[in-house]
Amino acid sequence: MQIVTTIILAVQMLSALGMIGLILIQHGKGADMGAAFGSGGSGSLFGASGSANFLSRTTAALAVVFFVCTLALAYFGNVRPVSSGSVLEGAAPVAPAVAPAAAVPAPEPAAGAAAIPTK
Repeated sequence: MQIVTTIILAVQMLSALGMIGLILIQHGKGADMGAAFGSGGSGSLFGASGSANFLSRTTAALAVVFFVCTLALAYFGNVRPVSSGSVLEGAAPVAPAVAPAAAVPAPEPAAGAAAIPTK
């Protein structure tokens, strides 16, 4: 179980780093206007419009992987093992000892307090 949790955690960290990298290399919506007026190269490695499509789809896929790993880690974090190997697991619960009512002395009234008559 520990190996599975470690693998899921590693996949989650790699997907988070991949998302950070992909988000940082994407340009915003305002960057296209500058390219329309001739500043910057409009052609890129993936083509004129292919880079935004490829990067956004890859980012979305990595986000899905990240959230699935997060849910899996939350599930495995709440699973209780059947036995942890503790010596105290086999001990039977002990009921608290209760003294008999006759053995408990009645409280004495405080000095200077008026006595309350009992019926």
